[in-house]
Amino acid sequence: MTAPEKFTPARQAVQWLSLLVATGLLTALLRAMALPAALLLGPMIAGILVALGGAGIRMPRPPYILAQAVIGCLIARAATPTILHSLAADGHLFVAVVLSSIAASAVIGWWLCRHGVMPGSTGIWGTSPGGATAMVVMADAYGADARLVAFMQYLRVLCVALAATAVARIWTGGATEGALTVVWFPPLHAASGVTAVLIGLGVLTGLRTHIPSGAMLAPLCIGAALRLTGTADIELPQWLLAVSYAVIGWRIGLGFTRDVARYAARALPLILVSIMTLIAFCGGLSWILSWLTGVDALTAYLATSPGGLDSVAVIAATTAVDMPFVMTLQTLRFFLVILLVPPMARFLAGKAGRGVTPPRPTLPGE
Repeated sequence: MTAPEKFTPARQAVQWLSLLVATGLLTALLRAMALPAALLLGPMIAGILVALGGAGIRMPRPPYILAQAVIGCLIARAATPTILHSLAADGHLFVAVVLSSIAASAVIGWWLCRHGVMPGSTGIWGTSPGGATAMVVMADAYGADARLVAFMQYLRVLCVALAATAVARIWTGGATEGALTVVWFPPLHAASGVTAVLIGLGVLTGLRTHIPSGAMLAPLCIGAALRLTGTADIELPQWLLAVSYAVIGWRIGLGFTRDVARYAARALPLILVSIMTLIAFCGGLSWILSWLTGVDALTAYLATSPGGLDSVAVIAATTAVDMPFVMTLQTLRFFLVILLVPPMARFLAGKAGRGVTPPRPTLPGE
């Protein structure tokens, strides 16, 4: 088959249809298995399979910018006035715990970079303890290999969620308070208009400026300020989140090549060791936190568990723990990771010096 025939409109339509079908099947399977981040992992795995099968389709930039803006609103929604009250009581301790986990992840990421396990700053972005989707988006904007960052981040999310679920079930003897109900199409409220404005602002920032991750950061900062002051709410229907996750997952997955897949497979053992090391370190922090604050061990463990915030929230909501305590520490780390990882990745990658294996290949849409 010649190259021109390979990329005919009819063949591209077939490839998009294959991607959609694979996404639906894989996402349904992952959700049935109750795996975390299924709405993003399903599309990403489908994209990888289609790309490795020789597909030539690519995710256009405008939908990706729109998805970034939605993710910015999602992060901003985590900021609530309750967090300010909790920080006023135990803020110094929370900050110390969060900075310790970020420092530990930085050391692990630096080691991966120093010894050539991951190229450039990719290892540092990939080991950051939280904000997986945001880290992938920002790593892409800052020149790291977003595909390998996504591989590391979502493997960590999976391992952390499985570990947290196991600990919660052992602690509670298998008892839960019931699963959360997902409302896919909620009624519209005034918050929907605020959210639309924030998303529009993010899209304009992403398309009209050269600010790294500007499409995500603009609604994130303004939305967080509105939430913390109680000025406005942010409403994100589940269908919009699902579409945004799919767009981000497809962008990552469709950028995979056989060389990238082989690279990730070779690095898998050391990546798993790095993940287990970080989980163990944060487990030690939870013991210290429980001892200093008097909260129960499960609350402390979920509060310090290194991501992701959404899966930890689901586990915490279905067990008898101090939910505000867990979410305050998780949200604080979420924002500090976004603030600190970009300069930290640039600095530590420069200090590592060696280990910059083949240059970052161009991602689709660039």
